[in-house]
Amino acid sequence: MSRVRRLAGGGRAVEVAPERVAGWFDRFAASHGGAVRTVLGAQRVEVQAEDGSLAAVDVPFEPLPPPHGEQPGLAVRALVEHVRRPRRIGLVLVRLGAHSVGIAYGGKVEQSATDRHLVHGRNKAGGWSQQRFARRREGQSRRSLEAAADAVARVLLPLRDQLDAVVLGGDKHALDSLRADNRLAELLAGAQPRVLAVPEPRRAVLDDAARRAVAVEIEVHDPDPPVGPGPGCWADRV
Repeated sequence: MSRVRRLAGGGRAVEVAPERVAGWFDRFAASHGGAVRTVLGAQRVEVQAEDGSLAAVDVPFEPLPPPHGEQPGLAVRALVEHVRRPRRIGLVLVRLGAHSVGIAYGGKVEQSATDRHLVHGRNKAGGWSQQRFARRREGQSRRSLEAAADAVARVLLPLRDQLDAVVLGGDKHALDSLRADNRLAELLAGAQPRVLAVPEPRRAVLDDAARRAVAVEIEVHDPDPPVGPGPGCWADRV
């Protein structure tokens, strides 16, 4: 089943596997009265439907090659070919207390490193006990993130010239800590903008992330409802 998330500005984003993108757009057009036009850009593709609905994709990985511009009807063949091209992707999944790092090709993990580290939860007690607990937890957190950074350096850096992209997932604070590591700054600065929401990283989570990393997020925006008085309101009775 495709993952769906609500967008902050309205609408929803649907995660679609590369081999299903063409069929997804066919069904979108059929269920919305047909496709009026497709706008192909290097960074974004938009399909406008007859009923006013819009389906849009921020082009993943490298820019979509030309020709660009507006075409009548449904014209997403270039996008479909682009997303179906096999790519070697570096994966970095990290949450406080666990990490899973790997390299995947065509959505399948080729090599990986996964580990867990003890990090105690927060203690709400007061006094010296709380301070000692906080220092211990800080040390555990630091060692956990250092281990994650070491795993990224060990698995990804030797092969970074062979990677088509790097995809991140997990907790923002933990990922920011990895970005602050001088060894990883350049590698992670070029990562894909979409960050995968993942549970505690394990090998099974990494396998799922490898498939999601090559999937396409399609934004769907439905037309705004007509503005005006509804049935039974005062204006209808005038």
